[in-house]
Formats: sequence, C-alpha cells, structure tokens
Amino acid sequence: MTQIGLRLRAITADITQLRVDALVNAANAMLAPGGGVDGAIRAAAGAELTRATALIGACPTPSAVITPGFKLAARYVIHTAAPVFTGSSEDDELLAACYRNALILAREQGLGSVAFPALGTGIYGWPAARAAQIAFGAVVSELRAHEMPQTVIFCCFHDADRVRYQQLIDGLV
Repeated sequence: MTQIGLRLRAITADITQLRVDALVNAANAMLAPGGGVDGAIRAAAGAELTRATALIGACPTPSAVITPGFKLAARYVIHTAAPVFTGSSEDDELLAACYRNALILAREQGLGSVAFPALGTGIYGWPAARAAQIAFGAVVSELRAHEMPQTVIFCCFHDADRVRYQQLIDGLV
C-alpha cells in the first residue's frame, strides 16, 4: 500500500459518533433540514446547527461550507450538496468536485481528519459503486497533491459499501 493508502480508512459506523476534526454532511443546496445523513447529523448536533446553516443560506452544488459541530464529537461539519444522479459525465465531475471542495475547505481550516459519508447515494440516486469510484478518485487526487488532511475516512452505513471502499484502498499501488 502507498503512503496515500495509509492516510485512508474505510469503516462501517454512525458518522455522528466519529471523533474527527470534521465530518462531511450530505446537505441540500438550500442547507434546509433533510433526511438521511443530513437528518442524523442535525439531530445529533442539535438545533444550533440548523440555525448556523440558516445564517449561511445556501450551498450550491458543488460548493462546500463549514459550521461548528456543536454537540457532535466532530469539531466541525463541512456541508456539500451532491448533484442528483442523471448518469451524465457532467454529474460525475460535480460529485468529484464536492469531495475536492470539502477537502480544500478542510485544508484551509487546518483540519487533519475528515470523514465522508457516501455522498449522493441516498435520495439523490447515485449507484453506490459509481459514487465510490468517483469519491475515491477525487480524494486520492487531493491527497497526492497535499499533505493535509492527514486522514480521510470513508464512513459507510452498510458493510457492503465499506468493503467496496476498502478494495479501492487496497488496490492503491
């Protein structure tokens, strides 16, 4: 495994319980309360998170914004809105940009550890395998170009997703 591979982890866990510098929220472009990962993060963080995102107002795809983690174990939450899956290569690039922009923001804030859910694979309809390939490629590209963040975690809800990410990590040469 390469040095980059040593900076990557794939786990099956509740992202709201992770002690990391930042976790990434699968937000919507209006930063309005939603379900899935967003709903879980907001429930664990408390009402302050929704107030903070309301002050920001919007997060158009593929931008990223940051808030405190409030009651979460994570210090910060980086919010990004994946595109709705249509199957186009333009959407692939937008999804990759969500990952890159989240990592750029983490780096600008001096954050050493970031945890990502599988962005877009819920209500936005991304096939898990395609989303994983895009996510992995974008993250590896950023890690090859920069020393920070030091650790990136792919935090999966299902063990099948964790296995998929772990295989990608193990395949790094």
